[in-house]
Amino acid sequence: MLISRSSMACVAIALGALIGLGAAQSAVGTQYRAVYGWEKMPAGRKLGVVTGVIPDPDGKHMWVLDRCGANNCAGTNIDPILKFDLDGNLVKSFGGGIFAWPHGFFRDADGNFWVTEGSPATDARGEAGRKLGKGHEVFKLSPEGKVLMTLGTAGVAGSDATHFNGPSGVAVAKNGDIWIVDGHRDGNNRMVRFSKDGRFIKSWGGGPDATSAAPGLFNDPHHITIDSEGRLFVSDRENNRIEIFDGEGNFLTEWKQFGRPSAIYIDKNDTIYVADGMSGAEHNLGWNRAIRIGDAKTGRVDTLIPDNQEYGRGQSGVEFLATDPAGNIYAGEVTHQRLVKYIPTKP
Repeated sequence: MLISRSSMACVAIALGALIGLGAAQSAVGTQYRAVYGWEKMPAGRKLGVVTGVIPDPDGKHMWVLDRCGANNCAGTNIDPILKFDLDGNLVKSFGGGIFAWPHGFFRDADGNFWVTEGSPATDARGEAGRKLGKGHEVFKLSPEGKVLMTLGTAGVAGSDATHFNGPSGVAVAKNGDIWIVDGHRDGNNRMVRFSKDGRFIKSWGGGPDATSAAPGLFNDPHHITIDSEGRLFVSDRENNRIEIFDGEGNFLTEWKQFGRPSAIYIDKNDTIYVADGMSGAEHNLGWNRAIRIGDAKTGRVDTLIPDNQEYGRGQSGVEFLATDPAGNIYAGEVTHQRLVKYIPTKP
């Protein structure tokens, strides 16, 4: 019997996922040690809730998005977009006064930055921004911090072509298409596609009441990224799964072996890093909070970094992460409002 190459690929992905389920709760492979205080902030400026980390293509810097030294940027002119060298020195910052409750963070192939306003209409954390007419937008900024494009209507929630409700993540494909997961928690439960010039193309899913666990639909789509093949990876958090779509938005498969995903990072070698900062008694019972590392092509889980409960402060709630060229992981601990650097150490 002859088996097509595409069928063999599907079998390989399925087998990888099954293997990954076994490793998803066990620490295997290379281990890591946690380091705090890597970032060197100016006097009087502390790091707030980290809601995005991006490696610079030069291999020498990391970009971090924080909520202006706290858990909100509304009413301040503090810069939330920060550029560090790999020694943790702050070398550049911008974005002050633009955002209220920044959430999603992406850097496109031209070096432009994309930031979403992730607070839905019912979230009290966005109230300060809404009083200032901010919220429910997606911003494109130049590498120097100039606003080049906005999508959505400032301060107004909705679910049509010109409105969002707490857009939580954004990613830009190689052809310039803009993909947005909209929105956070009690926001919309949909994916939206725009052309590179901001023209609405399509959306699917629905508003706050349109939660669904059906393949290709969403319940709290929290983050989106793109792999080397142009596939879209969405952390469908409330459904405890990663959903994978092709470059046209067609549903391909779902993975549940990475726990309850808040964010996904895929490096140039298609190693996938998934932040699960919410599993446990209240969510995804029987799973532990952790960073799970594996193969983005097959879905195999190779390594687990247990949630850090250092200093008796309870679980950290990692939600955003990325790596540098040496394989160090930089992760935002939302619960503890700090950044942790995980350094690989051989057993």
